[in-house]
Amino acid sequence: MRAWLSLPLDDWRAAQDMAQAGEEAGFFGLATSELAHDPFAPLILASTRTGRVKLATSIVVAFPRSPMVVAATAWDLQTNSGGRFQLGLGTQVKGHNERRFSVPWLKPVARMREYVEALRAIWRCWETGGRLDYQGEHYRFTLMTPEFAPKPSGLPMVPITIAAVGPDMLRLAGRLCDGARLHGFCTRRYVEQVCLPRIEEGLAASGRARANFEISGGGFVTLAADQDGLRGEIAKLRHRVGFYGSTRTYLGVFAAHGLEDLGLKLHKLSVEGKWDQLAQVVPEEILPLFSAIGTYRDIGQAVAERYGGAVDSIRLEFPAGTPAGLMREVADEVAHVPSAFQGFSQAA
Repeated sequence: MRAWLSLPLDDWRAAQDMAQAGEEAGFFGLATSELAHDPFAPLILASTRTGRVKLATSIVVAFPRSPMVVAATAWDLQTNSGGRFQLGLGTQVKGHNERRFSVPWLKPVARMREYVEALRAIWRCWETGGRLDYQGEHYRFTLMTPEFAPKPSGLPMVPITIAAVGPDMLRLAGRLCDGARLHGFCTRRYVEQVCLPRIEEGLAASGRARANFEISGGGFVTLAADQDGLRGEIAKLRHRVGFYGSTRTYLGVFAAHGLEDLGLKLHKLSVEGKWDQLAQVVPEEILPLFSAIGTYRDIGQAVAERYGGAVDSIRLEFPAGTPAGLMREVADEVAHVPSAFQGFSQAA
C-alpha cells in the first residue's frame, strides 16, 4: 500500500519542510486538499524541495475552474517535477458549487466526464502539436495558437483521478480515469459493497485492468505518538464524522450500517446552524467504522485491518516537528500492506 503524506496548506514554508521530511522518511507521495486554501501552491513549492516523491491534489474542485486553466497548472507541475504529478479532481456538492463558488450545478457526472476528456485533449494538443478540437455539451475547446501552447514535455500524460461517492461517479472513474479517490467519510463495508463493484463495472466497460487503477482513501487514519495524544485526535475524528455525516449526499454511507437516523439528525443540526453540536451526537463506538486508529507504534496493524485488500493508497497527517524516524516507521508499516494497484497505464 502507498503511504501519502498530507502537506500543510496555510503555511508554505512549513509545507516545504514537511515535503522534504516526507521524502526523507520514505513516503510514496505528498498530497493536498482544497479546503480553506489553494491546493496547488504547496505542491509547486514542494516540487522544488523534493526529487522522488509523487505530488497530488486530493482533490481540487473542478467546476469553478475552466479545464484550460487546470490543464496549464497541471502541465507545469508535471514538467517542473519531472513527471511526478497526479491530478485529483472532485465535483464538490450542489450547495457549495452554487452558493460558495457561484457556478451552476448541471449534470455533474456527464460534466465531469467531459472535463476529463477535455483535459486530455488539451494536453494531447500541447504534446503532439495537433489540432485542438474538443466539443461537448458543457465544454468546447477549439482554439490553440503557438504562442499559448507550451513546448512538448516528453513526459507521460498526467494521471487523472476523481473523487467518487455515488454509483454513477464510481462507474465513470472506472471507465475513464486512472483512479478513484474515495471520500474520507467511508466505511470498509461501503467500499466493498458499493464502491468496488461500481468501479469494476466501469473497468469492465473500458476493458481495463484493476492493476492499473488506483483506489485511494475510503476512510480516515487517526494516529498520535501516545494514548494521551490519541484521545485528542479521536475527538477531532468525532467532529469530522459529524461534519461530513451532516451532508445528505453521504447518507448512503450511514445507511449501509443502519444509521440513517443519525445522518438525518446531523443534517438537521447543520441546517439549524448548530455546527458545534455535531460531534456530540456521534457515538464514539462507531468511529472505528470510519478510521484506522492507533499510535505510531501500532497504526500499521490498524491500517492493515481497516484498509488491506480494499484500497491501494491512504493519506497520513503528522504535526510539524514529528521525528523523522517515527514518520519512517509508519510509512514502512503501511508500505507492507498488500494492494492490487501496480502502476498507471500510459495508454491514455
